[in-house]
Amino acid sequence: MIETAIDYKSLYEESVQLHEEYVKKFDQEIITLRHEIANLKRLIFGSKSESFIPQNIPSAQLSLDIQAEAVATCSVIKAQKIEYTRQQVEIKKNPACRTGRHPGRTPLPEHLERREFIVEPVEKPEDCKKIGEEITEELEYEPGKLFVNRYVRPKYVRADNSEIIIAPMMDRPLPKAIVGPGLLAQIIIDKYVDHLPLYRQEQRFKREGVNIPYSTISDWIKNGCVLLDPLGEALKKMVISSDYLHADETPLKVLDKNKKARPNGSSGRGTTHRGFYWVYHNSIDNLVWFDYRQGRGREGPKEILKDFKGYLQTDGYNVYDIFKENKEIAVLHCMAHARRKFFEAKENNPSVAEYALEQIGLLYAIERKAKEQQLTADEIFELRQAEAVPILESLGKWMKEAYINSLPKSTIGKALGYSIERWQELMMYASDGKLNIDNNPVENSIRPVAIGRKNYLFAGSHEAAERSAMLYSFLGTCKLNSINPFIWLQDVLRRISNHPINKIEELLPPNWKPLV
Repeated sequence: MIETAIDYKSLYEESVQLHEEYVKKFDQEIITLRHEIANLKRLIFGSKSESFIPQNIPSAQLSLDIQAEAVATCSVIKAQKIEYTRQQVEIKKNPACRTGRHPGRTPLPEHLERREFIVEPVEKPEDCKKIGEEITEELEYEPGKLFVNRYVRPKYVRADNSEIIIAPMMDRPLPKAIVGPGLLAQIIIDKYVDHLPLYRQEQRFKREGVNIPYSTISDWIKNGCVLLDPLGEALKKMVISSDYLHADETPLKVLDKNKKARPNGSSGRGTTHRGFYWVYHNSIDNLVWFDYRQGRGREGPKEILKDFKGYLQTDGYNVYDIFKENKEIAVLHCMAHARRKFFEAKENNPSVAEYALEQIGLLYAIERKAKEQQLTADEIFELRQAEAVPILESLGKWMKEAYINSLPKSTIGKALGYSIERWQELMMYASDGKLNIDNNPVENSIRPVAIGRKNYLFAGSHEAAERSAMLYSFLGTCKLNSINPFIWLQDVLRRISNHPINKIEELLPPNWKPLV
């Protein structure tokens, strides 16, 4: 029998190495899970603010054993000083007030109706004369009220009884319904601007002694959207014709009444489907278009943007990568999303994350400077080339050096990898003064949808979601142009049925002029 010599030392070293690899792997998993738990706690219980105040970080912490050239680059950028003057309203003390703590109330708008009440002294001598008056204004409110428009059309007959004469009925948006343009406009505004679900509006009408079933209100909105559909197509065409668009998407639940039966044999009807609003925002002309799709695939933007030429700004979602192959489209990304990655990685590697946040903060300081000084697009371009481009170039180089010394699957590694992969697209905003540093304009347009989801929970059908998308487009464009949405919608509902179709663009919010 031949005995084989066992190398216990090699086995021991191999076992120790394997153990260290397992420990390293599990440590990384623990760090990742702790980060995810911290993010979930922040989303549920914490503040949503991502504000960052740079701290004095020792230079030794920034080195992270990076090569000397990279550390030198960091120190140069840290020494740059961005100066701008923030415009503030100076509050002067009221000489009549000794403490000077109250600057006085803001005057009430002149366009509001004034109802004047004269309050005379109880005892007023006959020989007194008026030397002035004290005026106190109080802002008051009367609840909106329902009223009835009654159209009376007298009927006449000729003397020989040959013909009955009666005036034609005035044009109404929905001739077969009892709803007037003002009430229909208010119902739409209440839901899509003030986020009041239709069932709550139904309850409010009942308090006024008017019973309007939920289904009737839904039909009014549906038929009103049919009337507005040509105007929606005109808005869509105007938005897509721009040479600079922001794009983003947001989910919503849609009641799917035609859901197939589940595998266990039970009915799937009444369950919800996860659809998406794809939002296209023109920040130059203040236009926005919501496009409803049943999924989050590339089919939607590919169809909508098939004829688009120009700049397309997105959040880095890979669906938009197909447009990078189009030579007539320049895709740029959102610095706010890159910044958010580093904000979430502060606990994982504070020194690297805070340095990146500090440098991105300098970029945003340049943007504030341009906005507060109301610079033109050409002046913004010159400012960015002089002050932002050096920061961008050095920050991009620093990120590559920092990535070498980071674990790829760590939170900071993912943040660095995200920005490195998209750095050319993140830098592109500096190439044209009309471009934005981030995708915030379109995200601001999406906020009403997010608030609405919390109130009415889901759309009743895919068709209802499409109608809602068109209404969000109109009302979002009104907001961007500082137009009262009720006044615009009421006027358009009165006029659109008789408006020439070849001049339908005249009714869009940016072109709209109310009838005198």
